[in-house]
Amino acid sequence: MTKMTGSATLSIDPEAYGALLTKYLPMPITSEDDNKRALEVVQTLMAIQNRSPEENSLLELLVQLIERFEDEHYSFDVASQGDLATPRSILLHLMEEHDLKQADLVGIIGSRGVVSEVVNGKRDISKAQASALAQLFHVDVGLFIG
Repeated sequence: MTKMTGSATLSIDPEAYGALLTKYLPMPITSEDDNKRALEVVQTLMAIQNRSPEENSLLELLVQLIERFEDEHYSFDVASQGDLATPRSILLHLMEEHDLKQADLVGIIGSRGVVSEVVNGKRDISKAQASALAQLFHVDVGLFIG
């Protein structure tokens, strides 16, 4: 099995990929619990330094499933919220929707102190933090840039 990525073709070992599929059992995401499990697997796969082509394929599959679920269930019209939809308010909304606490963002956007300052509005979200948050929540980076 091969997968096209731009101009490069990656070779996928069907047995190795099958073993990953058996281990993680990816399925359509139909509930918040399903979404949370898929996000946990994505975080596990993203933590792997040198992912195999099979791990990359599984990661891509899960991200697509998560994005589909979240597009259907978490979409909100930022423009209609006017001034209320600040990068901070969007972060707070997404943290609530994903049942995340400040401690869950430590290491993703900075130290405990930095996370506290961002969440409490004492520090703006930097471009690097916006990128990390966009990746975490599978949303457009522009939501976190003021």
